[in-house]
Amino acid sequence: MLAITPATLLILAANVGLGLYTLFAHQALIGKLLFRPYNFARGKDRVTALTSGFVHADLPHLLFNMITLWFFGRPLEARIGTPAFVLLYALGLALSLVGTLRKHRNDPQYATLGASGAISAVLFAAIVYFPTMSLFIIPIPFPIPAPLFGVGYLVYSWWSSRQNRGRINHDAHFSGALVGLVFVALTNPGAYARALNMIGG
Repeated sequence: MLAITPATLLILAANVGLGLYTLFAHQALIGKLLFRPYNFARGKDRVTALTSGFVHADLPHLLFNMITLWFFGRPLEARIGTPAFVLLYALGLALSLVGTLRKHRNDPQYATLGASGAISAVLFAAIVYFPTMSLFIIPIPFPIPAPLFGVGYLVYSWWSSRQNRGRINHDAHFSGALVGLVFVALTNPGAYARALNMIGG
């Protein structure tokens, strides 16, 4: 039985609530919440670095991120505590935009959205703590080991980034993953040795 995980549940509720509202009731609002590196670099719309992390491109995008948060966020928050979890999520959300800002700061047409960077940070931190964890995703009829899910997550992100479709910031998956791994290395380096022991049996 998992401990109470208020941050995970609150973040999930905020994403689902705002995500569904903007997708089905007020799509025009999405345009105002997008992260635009061109504007941000010129001191405008700074709040969108936060708001863009709570809106999604479509329903599958929202569901995929929230399923990942549900499976990995709860055990991770229970393990490291709510303050550390909130810090990790915030760092994942903010730092995953750094590369996007540098890459697109002079492109006034580029805009992006999604919680991908923060979710990726949570996912990869959780993989270090729970390397033998598995999850079921319908319609796949067998459990997916957490490390394999993480690799698949990045492969899909790489492929999607090359397609360059939609406003999903696929590059943020990679920076977010790095944030999660570095966060664990700095806050609990012994977790890596324990992960290797668990994998090695």
